[in-house]
Amino acid sequence: MTANSAFMRLVTPPATPIDARGNWTAAENALGTPLPADYKHLVETYGWGEFCDYLNLHTPFGTHEHIRLEWQRGTPSGTPERDRERYPYPLHPAPGGLLVWGTTIDADRLCWLTEGAPVGWPVVVWSRDGWYETHPMGTAAFVEAWAGARLETRLLADMEPDLAPWFNAFRPRTHRCLRLSDGPYAHDRRLAILRDALAPTVDRGSWRTDDGDLGQDHFATADTDWLLTYDMSRPHQIRISFPPEDSAAARRCLFAAVRRMGCEVVRISASDGTPLSAWSASADEDA
Repeated sequence: MTANSAFMRLVTPPATPIDARGNWTAAENALGTPLPADYKHLVETYGWGEFCDYLNLHTPFGTHEHIRLEWQRGTPSGTPERDRERYPYPLHPAPGGLLVWGTTIDADRLCWLTEGAPVGWPVVVWSRDGWYETHPMGTAAFVEAWAGARLETRLLADMEPDLAPWFNAFRPRTHRCLRLSDGPYAHDRRLAILRDALAPTVDRGSWRTDDGDLGQDHFATADTDWLLTYDMSRPHQIRISFPPEDSAAARRCLFAAVRRMGCEVVRISASDGTPLSAWSASADEDA
């Protein structure tokens, strides 16, 4: 199964995938094995990035060492042969070993069990706690089942049921945090104004404390790939990340939204919390 058109409608690919193209023959030679065709198509369609802020897709291309596949070519320390209870499978490049193609934010590893031809490699979830779970499907089918909330798994977090799945390319981004003054409206009204000013937007989840006094709302702009979190903290604040070339547009739209919310920007800071005297496009750019 490839990253087919139905899946691409379910999870919109980035307009410009990161580290998605390269020499597959060289990559396979470096690994010492051919790779599944559905994985190659998934990489070429989505590139290096993250499904639903949770599942990271690795690629054999680019300059980021630990998202590449070749680092597994050497013999790892703590080999399974010395601890068969902890490691029920050998690791690549041992015959029939596990080869990691992705990870999760919980430090789980997503692997192929490299037995037989690549077209038939199943996916093994290897949790950070050392538990294993085998799924008799290829990479693309596994990602589609998880993103579509159809994967039966004990080890991976579930998608929030009300959210449409998404993909974020790991690209350079500028981060800003705007701390705001109080305004005349309650949080939910301010949030509605903010999202209307940046429309169209899509949900990325939210949470509240039991008493409802604190929480966060996560969303993204549908057309410009800006990622936002609106904090209920006191004072309340907006955090945004965007491609560096969008700095002027993001500033203009966000400041206009704040005015409509009846608030003022009282402090601007970079991703590390450093206060900024003004909104600058080059003060902090994070990959």
